[in-house]
Amino acid sequence: MSKRPVQVIAVTGGKGGVGKTNVSINLAVSMAKSGRRVVLMDADLGLANIDVLLGLTPKNNLADVMAGRASLDDILLEGPAGIRIIPASSGTQSMVAMGNMEHAGLIRAFSGMEYPLDVLIIDTAAGISDSVISFVRAAQEILLVVCDEPSSITDAYALMKLMCRDYHINRFKVLANMTHSEQEGQMMFNKLAAVSQRFLDVTLQYLGQIPFDAELRRSVKRQKVLVLDSPSSPAAVAYQRLAQNVMRWPVARTPRGHLEFFVENLLQAQDVQSVASSKV
Repeated sequence: MSKRPVQVIAVTGGKGGVGKTNVSINLAVSMAKSGRRVVLMDADLGLANIDVLLGLTPKNNLADVMAGRASLDDILLEGPAGIRIIPASSGTQSMVAMGNMEHAGLIRAFSGMEYPLDVLIIDTAAGISDSVISFVRAAQEILLVVCDEPSSITDAYALMKLMCRDYHINRFKVLANMTHSEQEGQMMFNKLAAVSQRFLDVTLQYLGQIPFDAELRRSVKRQKVLVLDSPSSPAAVAYQRLAQNVMRWPVARTPRGHLEFFVENLLQAQDVQSVASSKV
């Protein structure tokens, strides 16, 4: 039985407040609307907010998985458009203080996951903490969200510098968020690309821009997903265009190494499930 690849995308940004969680949610729902089976992981281990943004109340979360009280399948929440959500904990110091070995253990837990999925989107925490680095290293693709603030460009550069220098990861996809024009988005990317090409050995791909949209704020207040709540709004149209782009990316069939357990173990899990189903 041939292995069916799973697309694994880390959405990150370095700086907080760039809108990466809204990007993660709307990207996940847009891909699910197109027929993909999507799992969205809240990887902000200490300040989880995806369940809050969607008006969901999880009975268990990643803290229960780490404590051995539940499996990943046990804590999956069904969200809008049929996406599945892996909720994290909020205000749990033990999750914030996890070390590299514990992060690796959490990532390895995906090897036992039975839910069949096509796409795993990881919404990382802000900053460049150990957990952010672990999850970014574990993904196939890194989607870097930036906005028009000097600190956003600076923090995005710092994240790329760390990943390139210490972990030899040098491919990043860049999304300009909350822009007021296409030109503004392109200028943001050009700023980041200019400094990166001067000092780092990295390859950047510009994914375009998500326009500033008052409808997004209203949807967030209603705990709704913009692409469902106001699908014709400018940002919703841009999110759906982004999803179509992402679904055209080639998907790796082998892990690139070290902490990329997501791909390796998800492939193995898909194989086991496919074989079991064929015997029923």
